[in-house]
Amino acid sequence: METPKRIFDLFKHFENNPDTVGKFFLSEKKNKKWIKYDVKHYRRCAMKLSSGFLELGIKKGDKIATVTNNRPQWNFIDMGILQIGAIHVTVYPTIAAKEFEYIFKHSETKIVFVSNKVLYNKIKPIVDKIDTVEHIFTIDEVDGAKSWQEVTQLGEKNLGKNFDKIEDLKDSIDENNVATLIYTSGTTGTPKGVMLTHKNLMSNALASCNIQSLTYKDTVLDFLPLSHVFGHMSNYMYQYLGTSIYYAEGVSKVAENIKELKVNGFITVPRLLEAIFEKINSKAQKLPYIKRNLFEHSLRIAEKYHPYKKLNPVYKFQLKLMDKLVYSQWRKALAPDLRFIGCGGSALSPKLARVFWAAGFKIFEGYGLTETSPIIAVNYDKPGKIKIGTVGTILNGVKVKIAEDGEILVKGPGVMKGYYKAPEQTAEVFTKDGWFRTGDIGKIDKDGFLKITDRKKEIFKLSNGKYIAPQAIENKLKDSFLIKQAVVIGENQKYPAALIAPNFEFFEEWLQKEEKVKINDKKEIINFSKVYQSIHDEIKKINKSLGEHEKIRKFKLLPNDFSIETGELSNTLKLKRKVIVQKYQDTINHIFSNETETVSAKKHHSSKKLHKQKHY
Repeated sequence: METPKRIFDLFKHFENNPDTVGKFFLSEKKNKKWIKYDVKHYRRCAMKLSSGFLELGIKKGDKIATVTNNRPQWNFIDMGILQIGAIHVTVYPTIAAKEFEYIFKHSETKIVFVSNKVLYNKIKPIVDKIDTVEHIFTIDEVDGAKSWQEVTQLGEKNLGKNFDKIEDLKDSIDENNVATLIYTSGTTGTPKGVMLTHKNLMSNALASCNIQSLTYKDTVLDFLPLSHVFGHMSNYMYQYLGTSIYYAEGVSKVAENIKELKVNGFITVPRLLEAIFEKINSKAQKLPYIKRNLFEHSLRIAEKYHPYKKLNPVYKFQLKLMDKLVYSQWRKALAPDLRFIGCGGSALSPKLARVFWAAGFKIFEGYGLTETSPIIAVNYDKPGKIKIGTVGTILNGVKVKIAEDGEILVKGPGVMKGYYKAPEQTAEVFTKDGWFRTGDIGKIDKDGFLKITDRKKEIFKLSNGKYIAPQAIENKLKDSFLIKQAVVIGENQKYPAALIAPNFEFFEEWLQKEEKVKINDKKEIINFSKVYQSIHDEIKKINKSLGEHEKIRKFKLLPNDFSIETGELSNTLKLKRKVIVQKYQDTINHIFSNETETVSAKKHHSSKKLHKQKHY
């Protein structure tokens, strides 16, 4: 069977694989029912859209943007665009108006597809001011707006005369032609348009197919945004495998959909896994004393787990017992047939990974960037190919070396063509001999596993000349169940400090249970002395595992979580450090004044102690 080189070659792959044709489908939920679209429907819609685009004057190299949630129609539009040599600009629905305007103008987008009325009302006034945008269509029916079905109907009407032209255009498209523009999240400045070719994405998808066990017999839940490179590439990976794709109803419905569908796999970011565990832990803390202690004992057992490591008889017995009493209940509550969880986007807590593995949920953490399509390295389900605390071994076909300053450098078929309209910025991220500079600091261990230690641009220097890698410290802080989010600060200061967002859900429940006070105002929660003292004690404990110059000397509790909506997180849930520092500059100034208590200082608080909490 011929290996697909261009993305739309997946259709030939479908036709040559009877299992795929008979089994594969894309599915969305409408009116409480899952609607399935098979391969024939998929290809027919793509052809109609290609024909419709030609009728609307779209030419090879023109840009068409989608701003939508995950749904089958994204795929129909995607293939319709790619078959005629146009370029798909995938845009996050959650970005600010000024970012929409920048992306549409910079990419010279001609057609915009949006998913619903809310996005239409937000984006229509923006595109009305942009000369290059000729049309805006909605996928949901919206009064007064043009529907995407108008394009398919126009295409169907003219498909007879356009069919040969579409086939000729497909023949003219090379695997090195640009397929998509994905704009970076802009954590360090203005978004850059990453040009990814058919070869970039397909090479990564095919290499990823070889490292996991999903087949045409399986189903996955897809909720990682298709506008994100990881979601984008894995979408093609699933299609090559013939794995049927259900698109989640929304982020809030993910756990419910996983349970309802009994899916075999999904791809996610660490924050969702943290949220799942937080719910499990929160329920456990409400159990009677004996059951709660059993749960906490099961966590202590799980934290010692190493995938594929030979277990001693005593530990093996303990693990089996905990599985019968505790872990099996987790699987029953989530999805009994779940065996593949891909994870990327940011660092996953090793403790949390061990807990999930011990409970029978196999998590495969990987690493990559938009510019590398994305996977550079990944753990997978095979002895010698999984090591918790690393991002895995190097993906087949990819080359990695570590520069003298510790930066990870990459070569391979997935490395981008460059940044759109930015030759100088493109040149800056490549070495003279063609290696892509990731901006990440890391090392490769003796077994060939890659470990990320920090972002090069995020490392800062104290006034004494010592360097701080904040991400590594932040990960240790977030290992505590009491701490939801943390940002380490202290550039040019004598010592590092931290901005802390507590686990408000836990403290709200604890205060009601132990202190007999009902507080749901976050400002009141952080001002409660016992809450402050518990975080204080937790940081003291974490400091014992840090170097002398890395220890957190001061901290400030924040009255809110970081989020995409409030601007502190990117669309991939990464910290926007510049935004956070600007937003909390007065707080930071106060931290480094003499008025703030140091972590080592002692303070008197109310007599009741916080219930001993075992953290993952």
